Amino acid sequence: MSEARDTIRLDKWLWQARFFKTRTLAAKQVSGGHVRVNGQKVAKAATSVGPGDTLTFAQGRQIRVIEIVALGTRRGPAPEAQALYLDKSPPQETVRAAPSFEGKGRPTKKTRRALDLSRRTTLE
Repeated sequence: MSEARDTIRLDKWLWQARFFKTRTLAAKQVSGGHVRVNGQKVAKAATSVGPGDTLTFAQGRQIRVIEIVALGTRRGPAPEAQALYLDKSPPQETVRAAPSFEGKGRPTKKTRRALDLSRRTTLE
């Protein structure tokens, strides 16, 4: 005979692993069709998942690819939640910093005249 596999509801696991703040938010994400289990779209929050399953879902602007390692018994602290999964998400692109202020302040009267002169010569 085949072994009995331990499973848990998908929305409950996502909540226990601290991907969503409430179980209701997790259930809405799943029922909206935004979560894939082993590459298949899932629309029911009561879908059973267990160790070895791969979840793909959006969290903010990032696409998360998670492999379930263990099932939780409670929604514990973050280190306990991070032990429930293996993150296989692609690395995020680094965000370029906005141009920084050079600290020069307002242009002086002399530099403003030079700037105006250079603009006039290009327009003529």
